Amino acid sequence: TYMLGQGKYARSAIDRIPGRGRLESRVAKLSGAGAIVRGVQTEGGLIFFQKREPSESTYKLFVRDAATGGQRMLVDPDRWSGENTHYAIDWFLPSQHGEKIICALSAGGSEHSVIHVLDVASGRALPETIDRAEFGGVSWLPDASGFFYNRMAKTGPNDPDTAHYLNSRALLHRLGANPDGDVALIGTNIAGSPKVVPSDQPAIFVQPGTDRALAMISHGSEPAIELLVAPLAEAVRPGAHWRKFADSPDGVINVALHGNSIYLLTHKDAPRYRIVALDPGTLDWAHARTVVPESGRVIIDAEPASDGLYIRDLDGGIGRLRMLDWQSGKVHDIVLPVDGTVNGPNTDPLQPGAYFSLQSWLLPEAWYAVQDGRVAPLNLVPKWQADTSAFVSEETRIKARDGTMVPLSIVHRKDLVRDGKAPLWLTGYGSYSIAMQPRYLSGMLALLQDGGVYAACHVRGGGEFGEAWHKAGMQATKPNTWRDLIDCAKYLQGNGYASPATTGIEGGSAGGITVGMALVEEPNLFRAVMSDVGDSNALRAEFETDGDANALEYGSVKTEPGFRALLAMDALSHVKDGLAYPAVLFTTGLNDPHVAPWQPGKMAARLQKATSSRRPILLLVDTDAGHGAGPTKQQLDRQVADHLAFLYWQTGKPGYQPTK
Repeated sequence: TYMLGQGKYARSAIDRIPGRGRLESRVAKLSGAGAIVRGVQTEGGLIFFQKREPSESTYKLFVRDAATGGQRMLVDPDRWSGENTHYAIDWFLPSQHGEKIICALSAGGSEHSVIHVLDVASGRALPETIDRAEFGGVSWLPDASGFFYNRMAKTGPNDPDTAHYLNSRALLHRLGANPDGDVALIGTNIAGSPKVVPSDQPAIFVQPGTDRALAMISHGSEPAIELLVAPLAEAVRPGAHWRKFADSPDGVINVALHGNSIYLLTHKDAPRYRIVALDPGTLDWAHARTVVPESGRVIIDAEPASDGLYIRDLDGGIGRLRMLDWQSGKVHDIVLPVDGTVNGPNTDPLQPGAYFSLQSWLLPEAWYAVQDGRVAPLNLVPKWQADTSAFVSEETRIKARDGTMVPLSIVHRKDLVRDGKAPLWLTGYGSYSIAMQPRYLSGMLALLQDGGVYAACHVRGGGEFGEAWHKAGMQATKPNTWRDLIDCAKYLQGNGYASPATTGIEGGSAGGITVGMALVEEPNLFRAVMSDVGDSNALRAEFETDGDANALEYGSVKTEPGFRALLAMDALSHVKDGLAYPAVLFTTGLNDPHVAPWQPGKMAARLQKATSSRRPILLLVDTDAGHGAGPTKQQLDRQVADHLAFLYWQTGKPGYQPTK
């Protein structure tokens, strides 16, 4: 009742802002200037991808013949949607030769994935329906007779919230069999299983073209994974002889097989990552060969194709591609048509080449193929009809209070007058080694058209400069994260991009820590704060659904150092009665499995009672949403319009001021 009441009140307050409806129409037009493609995968000469046309609400799954260019739709999630609940595709995986495909769907942004299987040639759905598949962890057997997958434990109404992500298992499913009888291979309380603890997430993978299986065990939010290998013939049965060759101290985040070698992407002795090769006979790290050394770039990903290992780098915020040639052992740069963010590479280990996409703050995402070192557009959809020539993006670095140079991206009109009057949207994240890379602003172009400034502060805790940058903003060092954002705000205000009266800050999920702590430490520096499904009560987060996993990133109340770190980043605990706080807009989805709705709910209540500024503290609640996965286009457009209208209202923009 409290959440729905708060949501109703916030909705009415936002809807009373003059110009808000017209603003949403503009946002919808800007975000609908072209079709969007994502998740391109290739198997057996077929290209699989999700596509959303401008007139559509959700992404559909398509298949395209790489040779002829003919394409057809395989899955439309709208066929499951009802009046008050929408469905979305969470993930998909074609079999090794493209004859079958797994497609996982969930309702209302819940991420409660349900596996469906289709025959690609006919489009016919097979009988399989497997729930509790949120982690995926799926890999097809070479003959497409079945697949390995991770399944979460079935919980009861009396189990605590934290049980949701505990005791998941890696299983083998044979097509046509009852999933309830699937063989459990790795997990807690399984005879012959490699050792795992309840918070681990085990999965088994088979790389096409090999006769070995890899077991990957994720330890919660720890980026590094545990790796084991076994003959595929053994891996399909319980009690296989798994040989461990990497664990958390080895810093491995990705693995590929080729010939007689195992290639590992690791930050061990290389904070910006390197690629090493292990001989599968010895699996001896003491004799590991470095095939791609650490450099000034950060290696983000490495995927195998038949001609080489395709490598994605982050080079001062710009995405790069390289290829390690299997035959020569040399690494070649791949010349890209534009500078921006690279998504991919996506490869078929049995075929040469790779697929990837490029985008920037002002360039819509487009997909490309690389063959023999040459890049060509895929042309999966027509080019966007969007003119961004009036805008410019700047990449700079500002000096934080401790002397660290922090990257800052700034986007605005070319004719911006730096008089401190422009509304500023400043965003930051800074957790889990996730780098905040340029993405096409789409509907946010409305802010730039209106003379506003968009800025992204690449705070510590992310992955912009590798593992060292990550560790500089986690647990005891977490204050660097929000203080970097504060220092970016002061730089922007000091250089005339905005003023405290026109500055809004925004952060989502773990970014809720960033903006929440900036709010309580420097309330006079901002006029508006927007926290989207944000973590604002870190001391209690360990007791929500994925709390055990996230304790590795933030700390645990079970230890004194962990408690002190969590207390330092708990915005709720730092709110003081009687202070004049900025206006705040919280958002939450009632189906959120990661940041429980009670977190923004508590923070909103605390600020409503404490603030003396009489500025609004609002909590928008979406009953058909979760943590942000699988939203409809309408939900995205509405959220952007709500946030921009709120920012304009609070920063005094004419035409957006309610009469009361």
